[in-house]
Amino acid sequence: MRSQLAVTTALLCVLAGSAAATTPSMTTAETAIVVPTVYEAGHFFATPQTMSDQTLKLLVDTGGGGNRGMYWVTAHAAKRLHLRTRSCKLGKDALTVANLPSFRFGRGLPPPLNSPCGKALMVESVPYQGGDGQLGAGYLPGRVWTFDYPSHRLLVQAPQWQPGASARATKLGFPLGAHGELTSGFARITIQVAGKSIQMLLDTGATAHPTAAGERASATPTVHGYGVTSYIDHRIFMRWHTMHPDWRIVKNGDDLFGKTRATDLIEVPNVVVAGWSVGPVWFTERPDHTFRSFMSSMMDETVNGALGGNVFRHFTMTIDYPQRVAYFSCTRGCKTAAPHSRARGITR
Repeated sequence: MRSQLAVTTALLCVLAGSAAATTPSMTTAETAIVVPTVYEAGHFFATPQTMSDQTLKLLVDTGGGGNRGMYWVTAHAAKRLHLRTRSCKLGKDALTVANLPSFRFGRGLPPPLNSPCGKALMVESVPYQGGDGQLGAGYLPGRVWTFDYPSHRLLVQAPQWQPGASARATKLGFPLGAHGELTSGFARITIQVAGKSIQMLLDTGATAHPTAAGERASATPTVHGYGVTSYIDHRIFMRWHTMHPDWRIVKNGDDLFGKTRATDLIEVPNVVVAGWSVGPVWFTERPDHTFRSFMSSMMDETVNGALGGNVFRHFTMTIDYPQRVAYFSCTRGCKTAAPHSRARGITR
């Protein structure tokens, strides 16, 4: 989730060129589509280029918005690309969409899957500081995506893709329809902290804007003041603080929503995901309603926060949406977790 305003507005709507490559340690001999991207302080931005040499900058945000297989762009970006908008009726509702632009060979994006609006993208009239839009939870499902954090590469895997021997798997939870189809693209992932399981949103877009104090303590890399983090709701934040008073806290360590609404940070020594142990990990406090009410209303279970790029940076992570599984291959700064820490997951 890039920011509360942008994500809240986008989520209210919720609910092709290629280049051959292989993914280190995560594939067999299969090939993948390499998505044109730039990597900035833990965030992946897709950068497709049109035939008229216009480049979009789209945050790849598993916790972001979209609808019916489509990604979204701002109205400003649509105007810059001279996209003609139209209305796509969905029952009693309607979306503002535009036909996909023509992309240069090797610089495009996979088209939307099964969209009732055809080969289109959504156009949103929302203030947005994260670029030109998002590849979010409305668009990403239906494919297998690899976020290669160490190499700063984003790939769409071939249908025959199989995980490598070093990859460990963990189940993802999604709300499902009557026929087993995903009714929302927001993935729930289970982590363990201090021996307890916590349900989280898998969120490649979880954004930090550390204050000077937060940056000194966490050493969060930033570009234009923005970096990545993980989020935890107030109730669990306070539980951690009470049960582990030695865990460091930074008061007013993040001001993503403005200096008058700064929030605290807490340093968790160890987090277990998919049988891997990483740490320390800094979590940014969020109000309880952000996840317990708002995000959980679009997920299969109640979540208490979001797992973000400050954890994922240790891995090559593949999200297999059709099989509802995520694979993690350790690349740096992680070790095998103790057997009792591997709760509610599947490991290979």
